[in-house]
Amino acid sequence: MNRTPSRSVAVSVTRETVAPCTSSNPVAQRLRTRLDKQTATVAIVGLGYVGLPLAETFVWGGFNVLGFDIDSRKIEALRAKRSYIGHIDDERIAELIDGGRFDATDDPARFVEADAIVICVPTPLGEARQPDLSYIEATGRSLMPHLREGQIVVLESSTYPGTTEEVLLPLLEESGLKAGKDFFLAYSPEREDPGNPNYATRNIPKVVGGLEAESLDLAVRLYKPVVEGVVPVENIRVAEACKILENTYRAVNIALVNELKLIFDRMGIDIWSVIHAAKTKPFGFQAFYPGPGLGGHCIPIDPFYLTWIARRYGINTRFIELAGEINTAMPGHVVQRLADALNDEGKAVRGSRVCLVGVAYKKDVDDPRESPAFAILEMLLARGAVVTYHDPHVLTLPSMREHPHLPKLDSSPLTSEFLAEQDAVLIVTDHTQLDYERLGREARLIVDTRNAMARCGAVKARVVKA
Repeated sequence: MNRTPSRSVAVSVTRETVAPCTSSNPVAQRLRTRLDKQTATVAIVGLGYVGLPLAETFVWGGFNVLGFDIDSRKIEALRAKRSYIGHIDDERIAELIDGGRFDATDDPARFVEADAIVICVPTPLGEARQPDLSYIEATGRSLMPHLREGQIVVLESSTYPGTTEEVLLPLLEESGLKAGKDFFLAYSPEREDPGNPNYATRNIPKVVGGLEAESLDLAVRLYKPVVEGVVPVENIRVAEACKILENTYRAVNIALVNELKLIFDRMGIDIWSVIHAAKTKPFGFQAFYPGPGLGGHCIPIDPFYLTWIARRYGINTRFIELAGEINTAMPGHVVQRLADALNDEGKAVRGSRVCLVGVAYKKDVDDPRESPAFAILEMLLARGAVVTYHDPHVLTLPSMREHPHLPKLDSSPLTSEFLAEQDAVLIVTDHTQLDYERLGREARLIVDTRNAMARCGAVKARVVKA
């Protein structure tokens, strides 16, 4: 099977700040041998957007893999060779199953079969935007009775520095086994970009931090055969902080361009033209783009994990929280721009027919988690709009914990008749396969949050950037 991207990544792996492993622990040595010979069995806990591609990667790398998920529907789908993730087709699942190196289960008793257990479970926010570690805690409790001598456990879920040692470690040691002696513990932040054709798990470098030198050495040996670069760091907290930095960096810079969009719009300047010009500078600038708000499971969430843990150390993260406020306010800005555009047409929001184009959090994926489309939909319904949506990747609007009162909706086909009935089309997610030229010909008013219509020539519709 060869479905990894062709683009290679040159990674310089250094151990300058990592103490060499000199332990003669026979338990570690047995596991080290199994990892080096790739006779170890790797269990992946959580078969979602991160866990399933990771399971594929370990299979491609020559390991036997046991996939675990509490959702029995996922297990049934995998055994039937069906995919439940849009950018992973059924053929890939069939190859995974037919290769004989992968099995899927919802039985935690099978953890005992694994030599390495990699945890990729969700880490959402609670109602007060506090870290919700219930999935990690539940995994630790499920794993603990079946933990055995000679296993390594690696947490990949995005979380605040200290989680692995303060939350997961005590749960695992309730087994009576001692970490660093009887079993081993590490953290390696998941790095996935669903829908990106250039990067997949195999060619994205893996940062790894271990509880102590033996755990680090074993974790490096676990990942080294299956990814193009392994980057060991001093300890688990550095690895945890690495993921928080990556996503906070993106959240803050997106907030900056979102705020600049508001300023430049008031000044009559197109923010997209400004970014296009600025990114011609070959140094000192990286292009970030505005949008209707943040989406996905990491970027809207991870900065709040950092602000929460920072308060435990007596620090207020004003800069990060301000970025969060700006990004959270963007759906409201979009709705106001739509209201103004309708008003220019002599229409009120109440009673207007509005079709949202795209409800996934990013283009060309079927993942709607934290998508700003849901907040926009709620606001429009509250104002009395008649709202529909179209998304070729999300055919039915899923129920969302943060938006419990949204109606059940199915994706509406963008027929000529349907578009003629709409007072406005609101582009929230710019999926590649959409025919924007046709949209420009057949819609009357388009409110564009992604600059998607810029790829078209002259269009019949009135286009308003938001």
